[in-house]
Order: sequence, then structure tokens, then C-alpha cells
Amino acid sequence: MIFSTFLFYMLSAVLLSSAILVVTARDTVHSVLFLILSFLNAAGLFILLRAEFLAMVLIIVYVGAVAVLFLFVVMMLSHERGSPYHFGRSYRLIGFLVAGILVTELLVMGATWKTSPEAFQLIFAPQGTKTNTEALGHLLYTHYVLVFQLAGLVLLIAMMGAIILTLRHREGVLKQNIQDQLNRNAKDSLRLVDFPHAR
Repeated sequence: MIFSTFLFYMLSAVLLSSAILVVTARDTVHSVLFLILSFLNAAGLFILLRAEFLAMVLIIVYVGAVAVLFLFVVMMLSHERGSPYHFGRSYRLIGFLVAGILVTELLVMGATWKTSPEAFQLIFAPQGTKTNTEALGHLLYTHYVLVFQLAGLVLLIAMMGAIILTLRHREGVLKQNIQDQLNRNAKDSLRLVDFPHAR
């Protein structure tokens, strides 16, 4: 019990520190690295809550895919690493205004937040021999299978839309033509050349 409490406070402290460094670091690559660190510590907190499925999803999806994609995009688009960004006074005023609105909303939400007494009596681990992952999979693929497939279809359409919007046709770039490949035959693909014999 003492070790779990110590681990909770240690992971929470690292998570809060890395989250602050995400928005305060001048280098965007460092910000993404601190974001990955915060995701890992959040996954550790989920493991302490016996929600191992959420921890693995956080590591596999967010750390293994989203954060790494952010890192690649930032490294490709950033001009010079370590160079500070200079914003005008108008951008700073807009930034302070948006930050003030967000802080006000958080304070209002924290002041009016009410937690149901039954929420503290919830058990994270399911009863019986099933684990969290098995119980969630059974519920997801039985009662909510149509919603799950619809979510996959929405993600597929979003991926296709992103590919279409970012596709650029440039001159001098070799690309495949599927119809020409299907219409090819052996006579067009093979040519016999008779070289003269060397003397």
C-alpha cells in the first residue's frame, strides 16, 4: 500500500511536470518528447487503477502512433532546432485572452463540480474470471458491434479525405497507372535483342 501510494505521487509529479514542459519548451521537438513522457506516466496511473487496457491503448495508439507522427512532422517542418519563436504584440494579446478564457472556464468548472457518492464505490476490475480487456471486448463486439464498425468506417473516410486533400500532382514524378499495368501483355513487356558476337 505504501509503495502504491509512493508510485502514484511519483508518476503524478512527473506527469504534471512533463505536461507543463510541453507548453513551455521553446523547441517543438522537446515538446513532443515531453508529451510522450506524459503519456507514459498516464499509462502508469491507469495500471495503478487496474485499467490495463486503457494503459496499453495509451501506449500503443498515442505513444506508438500519434506522438511519433507528431515528432516526424515537427522534425520535417521545423526550420532550425532551438531557435525561439518571435510573435508580435497582437498575437501575444490574443494568446493571453484565450488563456484567460480557458483558466476562467476551468475555475468555474472546478467550483461547480459535484461528484456522485456512488462514483467512489465503483470497482475497476470486473467480477469473475474475466479481465478488463475480455469484459470490454465482449461488450464491444456483442452489444456495440454496429457502433464499433461505424466508427471504423468514419476513420476510413477521414483517412481517405486526408489523402485526397494532401495529394499533389507534380511534374517529373514517376507514378503508377493501374489501368496500363492491367492492360499489358507478354508482347509489350518482353523484347528479344540479338547482340552481335564480339570479335
